[in-house]
Amino acid sequence: MLLRKNIKRETDIIRHFWIISNCSSQKAKRIVLSLFPIASWLPAYRFKEWLLSDIVSGISTGMVSVLQGLAFALLVTVPPGYGLYAAFFPAIIYLFFGTSKHISVGPFPILSVMVGVAVTRMVPDTGITTPESSNNSSELSDSILNDRKVVVAATVSLFAGIIQLALGILRIGFVVIYLSESLISGFTTAAAVHVLVSQLKFILQLQVPSHTDPFSIFKVLESVFTQIEKTNIADLVTALIILLIVFIVKEINQHFKDKLPVPIPIEFIMTVIATGVSYGFDFQTRFNVSVVGNMEAGFMPPVTPDVGIIQDTIGDCFGIAIVAFAVSFSVASVYSLKHDYPLDGNQELIALGLGNIVSGAFRGFAGSTALSRSAVQESTGGKTQIAGLISAIIVLIVIVAIGFLLEPLQKSVLAALALGNLKGMLMQFAEIGRLWRKDKYDCVIWIMTFIFTIVLGLGLGLAASVAFQLLTIVFRTQFPKCSTLANIGRSNIYKNKKDYLDMYEPEGVKIFRCPSPIYFANIRFFRQKLIDAVGFNPLRILRKRNKALRKIRKLQKQGLLQVTPKGFICTVYAIKDSDEELDNNQIEVLDQPINTTDLPFQIDWNDLPLNIEVPKISLHSLILDFSAVSFLDVSSMRGLKSILKEFIRIKVDVYIVGTDDDFIEKLTRCEFFDDEVKNSIFFLTIHDAVLHILMKKDYSTSKFNSSQEKDGKMDFTINTNGGLRNREYQVPVETRF
Repeated sequence: MLLRKNIKRETDIIRHFWIISNCSSQKAKRIVLSLFPIASWLPAYRFKEWLLSDIVSGISTGMVSVLQGLAFALLVTVPPGYGLYAAFFPAIIYLFFGTSKHISVGPFPILSVMVGVAVTRMVPDTGITTPESSNNSSELSDSILNDRKVVVAATVSLFAGIIQLALGILRIGFVVIYLSESLISGFTTAAAVHVLVSQLKFILQLQVPSHTDPFSIFKVLESVFTQIEKTNIADLVTALIILLIVFIVKEINQHFKDKLPVPIPIEFIMTVIATGVSYGFDFQTRFNVSVVGNMEAGFMPPVTPDVGIIQDTIGDCFGIAIVAFAVSFSVASVYSLKHDYPLDGNQELIALGLGNIVSGAFRGFAGSTALSRSAVQESTGGKTQIAGLISAIIVLIVIVAIGFLLEPLQKSVLAALALGNLKGMLMQFAEIGRLWRKDKYDCVIWIMTFIFTIVLGLGLGLAASVAFQLLTIVFRTQFPKCSTLANIGRSNIYKNKKDYLDMYEPEGVKIFRCPSPIYFANIRFFRQKLIDAVGFNPLRILRKRNKALRKIRKLQKQGLLQVTPKGFICTVYAIKDSDEELDNNQIEVLDQPINTTDLPFQIDWNDLPLNIEVPKISLHSLILDFSAVSFLDVSSMRGLKSILKEFIRIKVDVYIVGTDDDFIEKLTRCEFFDDEVKNSIFFLTIHDAVLHILMKKDYSTSKFNSSQEKDGKMDFTINTNGGLRNREYQVPVETRF
């Protein structure tokens, strides 16, 4: 018997460990697949169906990546060759860690400008290089300056990648939700204007000093226009021709995208032609144009980050990290919805972060996904990130083998190609009219984001834009559009009185809706809107009635007031001013509940002696629709309780509808209820409260809808959508009016 028990115990232990090991292995597999998405889609790769499409897409995307890497390096103010590193490393890293199948990761003009702002602030241009000063010392100075710029750009990019990686590991990718579509659109449009202005010095070949402080864009424009007569005509003409041809061919690609097998690679074609013409006619010597220059073959050794740079550029790094993820995730979301596959925001942060870390370590700069490059990859038939691998191989070939062929290429051509990719962003100005028609708050966010970014620069502009956007949310909740509701056509539906014609409001009942949370900033606004809706101030009525009650007591004690079946008879027709002054000096007493138990008669506040004036009110019930009130803080709770007491003390019953259980539980915890404000004021729906009021006031069915008096045949049934709680006045589930 003991042996059986031991065997059973050992069997249970083995089974338990087997279950644990099996669960652990499954959990480990899920972790590996989540960290390395390539492990989930690569084994299922359809080589016969997808490989050719990915190769064609990868070659097309790779040519664009090479040119954009060179062009966007000018925005970072580093030599063009370093843009190839930024186009290569992130694409390789994203292949293993990314979850999108269609975006092309690499340099992005907005991020390049943001990195360039940090570089310019940390390494300002010390002087102006002229053709006459092109000696060994100046070349050495330029080389040292460029090396320093590369270190700053790499350090900023590496730390931005660390921030992205940390956000992804901590699973707080939701931070991007604070960047709305309107904000991103306005920001990218303003950043496109910054890109346009920054490229003028390359197109015109002018020596423009760098500026990073607020209003820098205007200082750059001033510098450009003050020396416009020094423009290099050869660079200007070349750039204009390139821009014109690129715009025309891009329009053709867009217009005939359904008929063209692949988009015309106009950037690649124009680069080849421009490089050949510049080399064949020796533009650098004959017209003194600025060219790409020396392109070192192979990779540079990794760079050591400078901690001092990180301390001075922490704000830039954080802005770059957030903008990079926001742009990349928004583009990836479009393609994931189009092709129906899941997207993991936190894993995208990890992939982008690792890509920027490796790119920064190898002297590249921060990247995301360029809209035009991703469009090329998807439209040319790219199925997976194998296309990204092929594009990285194209960039690799240029880095290690044929980069020297691009040395005669004019920088003005690269600037023109960079501007050619801004059309989509600059066309976002059309968003203003569309947003104004749809939502004026979003339109204001777009306009203010654009203004902040233009005036303050990219870093401060983004911070100010986010702050302004959050301020609009506070403004919307602080000044909500409260409304008065009424019944629609003998139903259990209650809508805004201003929106419908055939509506009925029960006599003496007011239904007030608040469509936002109630908190310390809007409780006074809520009170004022409620007073406007009911047409009187309950506190003023309460004080008037308490004053009148004191006068009635005084007259009754002096025998000057008699009560008859027809009403009051008062034998005095004047009130002394001293009585009024006495009441005003005891204002706190006037705010107390009205107590008439000591009087031998009941007071009808709408029928008082002629010499006692109190405003008459017809309201006897107030319904507060709190179905849209998501929370209530402690400060506003006291204000709400004060409002409810003021109405209750003037004999106006108050009911609250549409709240959830958590709302009521919070009120209970905060000791909201007392002898005056009771927890029986809550109802599930407006209609439940209305039925309760009608039964309580003993209304006949004919008073609920006057049209029924004219047509005796009209009969209908209303469902209250749930029974009422146990109260003094019960209404059945189905009530026939």
